[in-house]
Amino acid sequence: MTKKLRILLSNDDGINAPGLAALEKIAHALSDDVWIVAPESEESGASRKLTLTQPLRIREIAKQRYAVQGTPTDCVLMGVIHVLKDHRPDLILSGVNRGSNMADDVTYSGTIAAAMEGTALGIPSIALSQSTLADEGPVKWACAEHHGPHLVRELREIGWPKDVVININFPDVAPDAVKRIEVTSQGKRDQSMSNLIERTDARGNPYFWLGFSRIRSNPPEGTDLRAIYDGRISITPLHMNLTEHSVRKTLAQHLDGAPK
Repeated sequence: MTKKLRILLSNDDGINAPGLAALEKIAHALSDDVWIVAPESEESGASRKLTLTQPLRIREIAKQRYAVQGTPTDCVLMGVIHVLKDHRPDLILSGVNRGSNMADDVTYSGTIAAAMEGTALGIPSIALSQSTLADEGPVKWACAEHHGPHLVRELREIGWPKDVVININFPDVAPDAVKRIEVTSQGKRDQSMSNLIERTDARGNPYFWLGFSRIRSNPPEGTDLRAIYDGRISITPLHMNLTEHSVRKTLAQHLDGAPK
């Protein structure tokens, strides 16, 4: 008998996010053994934050569906070592994020972080994001919903190393307008500014709101940014080990040895 594929879903946009509904459609095209453990509210930009200074609270919303008062990392941990402790998932899918997770963004992303936590726990994990490059108009969830199942199946058949996270970004186009699939490298945003808004509350105290103002760059071919800008699906393998080996070797030539 063929083993049923068990899939754990999480995200950083929260348990009620439309992107999670899109991810459910993708997962159910692959298996009927789908579990969801996601944050109670939006945790965008949480990166790999782990809650250690306060208790985690989890509630069962429906069959195989749980909400956690915590970060995406907390959710994957709770899903694997608590909810599914007697039968660990075979695959973790994170997303579908509203907006892309590319270039420098991957170090901020809670969507990527959930997949990283799954990878750290020894479970193949994929992050999925739906780009929204247009200033107006609805998010084209149909692009991710249409192409996601096939890509996940193909990736599982091909396989990838245990210390690698797969990061998929879908372009801001209709499903039939996707030009091609491209395996890319992580790009670099060359025009990105922090947007800090200062205001005053009702008691006269200042407060600040941090965001980002994006100016579209001109990235090189082969990068995740270029692929998405040109209407292609981007698949980027991200390594959990962040060591820059060329710099390590250079520094070692000067610094290895007994202290002076």
